[in-house]
Amino acid sequence: MPGCAAGQALDASLDTLLAGVARGDKAAFEAVCARAAPTMFGVVRTVVRDPSQAEEVLQEVLLEVWRAASRFKPGRGSALAWMTTIAHRRAIDRVRAENRSAERQLRAARHVVAYDEVAETVEARLDRERVRRCLGSLTRLQCESVTLAYYGGYTFREVAALLGVPEGTVKTRMRDGLIRLRDCLGADQ
Repeated sequence: MPGCAAGQALDASLDTLLAGVARGDKAAFEAVCARAAPTMFGVVRTVVRDPSQAEEVLQEVLLEVWRAASRFKPGRGSALAWMTTIAHRRAIDRVRAENRSAERQLRAARHVVAYDEVAETVEARLDRERVRRCLGSLTRLQCESVTLAYYGGYTFREVAALLGVPEGTVKTRMRDGLIRLRDCLGADQ
């Protein structure tokens, strides 16, 4: 099998060149780039669909090869396998980073709540009308007590003094009135 021998020779020469890169040999790095970059770009391109992003990832991979060449162990595998593993990992990291960024943007977009001033005004007006209608369903004494306490801001004791009735009577009227209001407005218990 002549192809296998040629592949082993290429791996052996890349191993040698990578050892030169580990020593800081720029010519060896250029040779590694010329031989391995097309294969690494192919690996990156299968993961990263955007060609310009794939080129950026390849640049990062080549920079990592330059910086980390001393960590390559020839006994653990070929230089090409080591470099393509780096390329694949970097490509996956880029895709994950892009996905996280897109998810953050989607979450941020969902939190934007459109404010409709007209709808808000109409809704507030309808709520006021419902409360007025329900206050009309109370007895006169209940309505006086609730109105003085909630709209006038008076305490039970002050409402009792204003109406000239015992405080317990005001509390009973208010309790009964609030129960009727709750039922009329349909509020949950």
